[in-house]
Amino acid sequence: MRRRKSYFTVGEGMPSPLSATIRRRTAFSEVDAMAVAWHGNYLRFFEAAHSELMQKIGLGFAEYAKHGVAAPVVQSHVDYFAPLVLDEEFTVRAELFWNDGARLDTAYTILGEDGTLRATGYTVQMFCSLENREPLIFPPEPAAAMRERWRNGELHD
Repeated sequence: MRRRKSYFTVGEGMPSPLSATIRRRTAFSEVDAMAVAWHGNYLRFFEAAHSELMQKIGLGFAEYAKHGVAAPVVQSHVDYFAPLVLDEEFTVRAELFWNDGARLDTAYTILGEDGTLRATGYTVQMFCSLENREPLIFPPEPAAAMRERWRNGELHD
């Protein structure tokens, strides 16, 4: 069943989601023989918007490495509504939703060049130690610092 509503919710007292949007064009290497974007590439499109969002809020890979942590994806999901086609311009919006755990909940929306909904989805990432890959119980320092800035309203556009 395809979902049109939000995958994550904003509870009372939680700050609104942080977001970043990228714009790009479907490349030849991303489509199948029918010039339709291959379904597996939608996660790559999500990742590009996610990377932009993480840079925007100061949680890039270099920051993780500096603190000895990683944030591997433990869940991902895509709902497909209409295909992207070869050479089509499209936008991908990534929204990070607040939670108090050692995780990142990110929802995604892909719109075609005509503004129609093409896909939605989400990823859940769990923080772990780079040294032993053990999951963390509490958010690591860079995530905790980012959340403090988020709660104080410093990260919203």
